Amino acid sequence: MRTLRLVLAASFLVLTVATFGGPAFAQNAGNAKDAKAKVKVYDFSGDTIEGDLIKPEGTTVDAIDFAKHSSLIRIRKDFIAEILKSAEDL
Repeated sequence: MRTLRLVLAASFLVLTVATFGGPAFAQNAGNAKDAKAKVKVYDFSGDTIEGDLIKPEGTTVDAIDFAKHSSLIRIRKDFIAEILKSAEDL
């Protein structure tokens, strides 16, 4: 029984290494020279763009003001005693 487990474990290990041991599919098989060849540079220095600014016609509508709420942060009034207690513990 022990031999069977050993054989199964060894075969599982061999299959795992054979399956995942190769290069990943997303890896580039080439070198860094191939990566630099893919870089494109566009030069727009000689182009002049002319045109008019198009604005919408009509009046603008302001956003609705939402209700003002009080702050959800409450300042504790009893923390001073805890600070003094922690200072005494030092």
